[in-house]
Amino acid sequence: VVIGARKYAHHVLVVNDGSRDRTSEIARAAGAEVIDHLTNEGKAAALSTGFNELKKQDFDIVVMMDGDGQHDVEDIDALIAPIIEQNADLVIGSRFLKDGNSIPLYRQVGQRVLNRVTNISSSTKVTDTQSGFRALSRNALDHMDFHSNGYAVEQNMIIHFSERNLKIHEVPISVRYDVPNGHKRGSLSMGVGLLADVVAAVGYRRPLLMFGIPGLILCLAGLGIGILTLIDTYPLGSWLFQTFLAGMLLMLGAFLSVSALTLNSLTLLMQMNTDK
Repeated sequence: VVIGARKYAHHVLVVNDGSRDRTSEIARAAGAEVIDHLTNEGKAAALSTGFNELKKQDFDIVVMMDGDGQHDVEDIDALIAPIIEQNADLVIGSRFLKDGNSIPLYRQVGQRVLNRVTNISSSTKVTDTQSGFRALSRNALDHMDFHSNGYAVEQNMIIHFSERNLKIHEVPISVRYDVPNGHKRGSLSMGVGLLADVVAAVGYRRPLLMFGIPGLILCLAGLGIGILTLIDTYPLGSWLFQTFLAGMLLMLGAFLSVSALTLNSLTLLMQMNTDK
């Protein structure tokens, strides 16, 4: 990966996130600058380390890519083109815009869910919010000043840049999944964790949309079922079950609605303090 990337870049930086194998030794031998984490801190921390180091240097464009060989370095030219043409600050390589990518079905389904949730909080609709193959302009690099955890950093980057009115663009890229050293964490557990992180991030920024609307719907459903019970109409079974269901929906809806209003107030206060 390093040797291939050097054909397209003036400088290659590898962040070794606590690996105990020969990652650092091989990367340096291949011509990369290497920064070592003493312990494994996660993808977001590794990217933060790399971006903070690159901010100190005078680069116009920075490309981030995974180190497992899934990405094709030949796509770098297409990835940086919109930035060179001054049409984008962040360019995302989308696996779903190019025909011929044999993407497993479970990845397609999971990615669509993550896309929907992320796009709720972004003014730009992105087809591959989880892609780790991206190019950033100098302006985008200087805006890498947000906190993120784990593998949700890609989604948080989109939301953060969208809020800062940075221009986001996508280009088609190739991808392969038959690499010898793929991700070792289970896809299901990683997907669930990612979804939880994204929901939390979007819920923080758009609490009325993420929690308020579902809360209102649940309250109305509970109220409707309760009214049917009062007029001796039981479409959902016995009066006892229907009463219990109405109460549960009302309580859950009220909880979500109050949480949404509280979070929205806190978000507005924090934004006011930030503006000051």
